[in-house]
Amino acid sequence: MRLLLLLLPLLLSMEASAHRFAPSLLRIFEIGDGQYSVVWKTPAQATSAIPLRPVFPDNCTVVGGDPGTLEGTGVVSSWRLQCSGGLLGQSIAVSGLSENQSSVLFSLETSDGYFYQTLLNSAQASFTVSEEPGAGVVAREYIGLGAEHIWSGPDHLLFVFGLLLLVGWGKRLVWTITAFTVGHSITLSLVTLGYFKYPVALVEFAIAVSIFVLAVELARPDQGGMFRRYPWWLAGGFGLLHGMGFAGALAEVGLPQAELPLALLSFNVGIELGQLAFIFALVALWEVSKKSLQHRQRELLPVSVYVLGSLSAMWCIQRALEVI
Repeated sequence: MRLLLLLLPLLLSMEASAHRFAPSLLRIFEIGDGQYSVVWKTPAQATSAIPLRPVFPDNCTVVGGDPGTLEGTGVVSSWRLQCSGGLLGQSIAVSGLSENQSSVLFSLETSDGYFYQTLLNSAQASFTVSEEPGAGVVAREYIGLGAEHIWSGPDHLLFVFGLLLLVGWGKRLVWTITAFTVGHSITLSLVTLGYFKYPVALVEFAIAVSIFVLAVELARPDQGGMFRRYPWWLAGGFGLLHGMGFAGALAEVGLPQAELPLALLSFNVGIELGQLAFIFALVALWEVSKKSLQHRQRELLPVSVYVLGSLSAMWCIQRALEVI
């Protein structure tokens, strides 16, 4: 109970942008003849006096650019690079990562269809462009991005937590999580492949509503509701909404056209691995503390449900204002 009370202020302080991609973005597109278009997006609110800055190779010269425009919570700048001999074999870095305790998602798309992507941080602040990125590199990077994405914001994880409270640990949880996986996999694939578009703000609001509906169901004194009897319909239906949220993050990251199916599959696998890790962590935490907390389970469960409902209600209000 004390742990939950300590965590409650932290949870309530989370912003409505709960599932938007956290790292800065450095995207480079090859135009041809040694020319590259650069897009640099970084948070508007700095965490250090030392700014984050891209560092280009010595054979590259910045030609033109803009000082940056505010887009949402980030500042977006763009430049044109002229690199004699191209970027093959050259290293691209970002300075200020350790001082800001930050990370940068770097991607490079060449004119002949190759796509490079990695996450730069204080441990690895530079990337050297190799001859050709292999399928293994693409799979590894996108699995990591999928896992990081689901752990970077609490809304999807809280929905999974609510499903765990709804059905408990066992066979019903397996079927329910499988339904959620099928639902978000369908819309993630369809949106990413360009079959339909959707209003982002409205979907983010609907995701918050899905968590609130789940919290209301958990708070019902009647344990025989339809969602409790058939939880896979709830998980699968709302999974369609959550998949569009995943697709929004993947759209910011970008996909390599030469390895499109592999990257999409790997991103989905990363999401599932992150989701399963979260479930197993919760179950392990309960097993460790079960002896001391089991006699207070009836008191703890309402606290968890009302924290879930309070957070989702806050997100509903904030995201509804964004829609308006």
